[in-house]
Amino acid sequence: MGDIAIVTIIIIAANALVSYKGFNNFEFFETYKFNIGAIRRGEKVRMITSGFLHANVPHLIFNMITLYFFANVVINRLGTLSFLIIYLVSLALGSLLSYYFHKDEYHYSAVGASGAVSGVIYASILLYPEMSLYFFFIPIPIPAYIFGIGYLLYSIYGMKKQAGNIGHDAHFGGAVGGYIMTLAFAPWVLSQNLLMVLLLALPIVILYLLHRTGKI
Repeated sequence: MGDIAIVTIIIIAANALVSYKGFNNFEFFETYKFNIGAIRRGEKVRMITSGFLHANVPHLIFNMITLYFFANVVINRLGTLSFLIIYLVSLALGSLLSYYFHKDEYHYSAVGASGAVSGVIYASILLYPEMSLYFFFIPIPIPAYIFGIGYLLYSIYGMKKQAGNIGHDAHFGGAVGGYIMTLAFAPWVLSQNLLMVLLLALPIVILYLLHRTGKI
């Protein structure tokens, strides 16, 4: 992994400070969380600020630990500025997809950096599809591209079934942001790993087809 990059420290600190403020100030939390009704009234800033708020300490810690493990993968290959753009674009696309699928649910609310972090994860997988990932206490390494495909397919399932108190659409939108921006910053990935690029696009195509046919 190497030393943690300054930009990663700044992002983690921003998430921690904003989330801590939200933990202790209900009015602050309610003012900046993602909320369909408020956004439709013109409070578009919530689509970004909500990505720095978290529901509780475990939610914050999980997202920041995940970011810590994947951030350097992107930074070392694409540079600090590209990483930061991927992070912010993924955050925005995660919020936009959530808004699109919940635009008529005026009370729908969400918080968390999961969309942005999903974008960083998907960018890492595109850059290094051959790497192996270990999760929790599972001793078997999972090929990164298999995890990426499975992650988005599960997100589609969660969106369709509205499974759990999880923003599956934000996760999916964030991953799409990471996918698009990585190809924009590293077009050489297309020639070096075209098959993996196409395989990782499959869940995106599936979601599009399901939506077009009214199944989600």
